[in-house]
Amino acid sequence: MDLKHKLEILADAAKYDASCASSGAARKDSRGSAGVGSTGGAGICHSYAPDGRCISLLKVLLTNTCLYDCHYCINRRSSNVQRARFTPDEVVRLTLDFYKRNFIEGLFLSSGIIRSADYTMELVIDVARKLREEHHFRGYIHLKTIPEASPALIEMAGRYADRISINIELPTQQGLTKLAPEKNLARTQEAMGHIRRKIDERHAEKRQPGAPKPPPFATGQSTQMLVGADDSTDAVILRRADVLYGDYRLRRVYYSGFSPIPEPSSLLPIKPPPLVREHRLYQADWLLRFYGFKVDEITTDAAPNLDLQLDPKLAWALRNRPTFPADINKASREILLRVPGLGVRNVERILGARRHTRLRLADLLRLRVPMKKVLPFIIAADHTPARLGLDDDALRARFLPPPKQAELDFDAPPPVAGDIDSVRSGEL
Repeated sequence: MDLKHKLEILADAAKYDASCASSGAARKDSRGSAGVGSTGGAGICHSYAPDGRCISLLKVLLTNTCLYDCHYCINRRSSNVQRARFTPDEVVRLTLDFYKRNFIEGLFLSSGIIRSADYTMELVIDVARKLREEHHFRGYIHLKTIPEASPALIEMAGRYADRISINIELPTQQGLTKLAPEKNLARTQEAMGHIRRKIDERHAEKRQPGAPKPPPFATGQSTQMLVGADDSTDAVILRRADVLYGDYRLRRVYYSGFSPIPEPSSLLPIKPPPLVREHRLYQADWLLRFYGFKVDEITTDAAPNLDLQLDPKLAWALRNRPTFPADINKASREILLRVPGLGVRNVERILGARRHTRLRLADLLRLRVPMKKVLPFIIAADHTPARLGLDDDALRARFLPPPKQAELDFDAPPPVAGDIDSVRSGEL
């Protein structure tokens, strides 16, 4: 098989992995060295910039041949797909050729499992080693690691990669036992714990005055969870994400809506979940990471799944009306972060501005705050919700989209990295 045909097969096979964003990677610069693949000191920030500009990675599998038989995976052992396999030298050549033509700024490399986890991991590492040591490649490298591989190999992968990741796939061992019998949640989390310890050790060594520079190691790790492949509720998914952020300090948890594959297993659902469910999980994830929410506040025992018609912050505010209205001139930062429509950036601006003046609605307009969403939940120098009749029991109906618009929203594509960053700017 020629190289172009291999690339078509293995690039297409890699498209199902969403955890390839490159935010948070350490910046590299090859000025003053013989390196290639320099980011010019600017680094790689996102797969998509906020202005929509694509910052591209070469995203491929080393091979789509796999010993595992995960029912949700199109590359599973029993799947009837055309197989292909790169050699490490072929991936190195493709990466350098694409970079020199300014098509990419880095590499995202994953692989099916061939022979054994250790053998596959050695091949993946060999690609990164040759790029770094033989070709002095200074671009971004993200390696997908295998939890069953030995800790020594995972540690070696971290030496060459800017980021490494292990996909947890499903939030419970029960789901994995049913749909991915070769995978084990405890092993995956054990590997994540090992990676976290190595990252912490490197940071501690860097802070020691006068100590020699420690060997490089990946700046962070990420993972992916499938949504809708099993019967896990949003509460279960978010609790697992909360554990991963707290115990293993993951940079990101990516949520990927299950998509039916050709010749699917009888254990899989016939239809995919609505795409808006994936979008709501990203919004809830943002609340956990930046807004101080707990999982039990975002979901409840009575409603373990997120409201598909309202964003999770607005849904929480409607369930907790006694908390509001919040006086933007007096309320604490924690309370302001819970006001629908106020994002992290605008809350910081409000806290700074109110030290000098009493804020009015005109001041919020200058901050481009979404007034329709904010007004029922705040008090300003010239506004109280009761005066406008916005505190009645029909408040939820005020925010529901028209039926046709709701259908469009439900069919909208999931957010890319730039969209998620815009949420932080104030849309929540």
